[in-house]
Amino acid sequence: MPEGPTTVVGGTGFLGRTIVRELVEAGRAVRLVARHATLPGWAEPGDAIEVVPADLRDEAALAAALAGSGAVINAVSLYVEQHRAGLTFEAIHVAGAGRLARIARGAGVARLVHVSGIGASDASPSAYVRARAAGERAVIDALPKAVILRPSVLFGPGDAFLGALVRLARLPVIPLFGRGETRLQPVHVQDVARAAAGLSDTRPLARRLFELGGPEVLQYRQVVEQVLAHLDCRRPLLPVPFAVWRLAAALLAPLPSPPLTRDQVILMQGDNRVGEGVGTFDDLGIVPRTLHDSLPSCLAARGAT
Repeated sequence: MPEGPTTVVGGTGFLGRTIVRELVEAGRAVRLVARHATLPGWAEPGDAIEVVPADLRDEAALAAALAGSGAVINAVSLYVEQHRAGLTFEAIHVAGAGRLARIARGAGVARLVHVSGIGASDASPSAYVRARAAGERAVIDALPKAVILRPSVLFGPGDAFLGALVRLARLPVIPLFGRGETRLQPVHVQDVARAAAGLSDTRPLARRLFELGGPEVLQYRQVVEQVLAHLDCRRPLLPVPFAVWRLAAALLAPLPSPPLTRDQVILMQGDNRVGEGVGTFDDLGIVPRTLHDSLPSCLAARGAT
């Protein structure tokens, strides 16, 4: 185990807070770092959780937050840019990620796990995906032995992915991205959290790039059908050309928090699945759970009308 606490940056986000709980339940000391850091509601007296507010864009605050850490997990996520607040893909996923890695190296951190995403590529038309790729490079340039973790589409209780499908189920007709044939490999957030926690240990690793997907490759249409079946909700599925989705995203772009962005449409145009020659759950001895078996717990408090 690393000496000093395991610091989870972005510890209040969907994945970050799950990683924090995984570490605490494993008996490890945790330092939860976030812009608006708060103690988790499930925390009990005696849990070794230290809460530290810090921003990836603030070098001094970040250095103080990482001081004395044995390991660091960067689980910061930004899916929609907020330019007026300075929250851009470049600021968070590239400059922020590189800054974190550089500070971690200077602090003598034994292990850095950087969460990125499957499909990270400089060639992508998506600014989000290009930023993820540039962020990975910035991390490796600063700390060559960092571990890169690329999960597929995350799902779990209270997630955005299944939550959006539940909201769609309230419509009389369910619009599909294209013909709904994009292939996804949805992965449970707890499985990814377990992997991140395990990789933050200081044991030697044979690999430093991992792509984590669930046990099934499903078409988007199949995911929608599974959710509708679980909700006992019958709705016709309507193929919608991607050109229409792109137009909708452009019209919604001026909103402060648009429900659909150009980058999200681009992401739905390409398959999101584990590639070749990378570390996987198999290398970590983790058997990921299926979407179908997880739906009862993920959607327990949700329903369709």
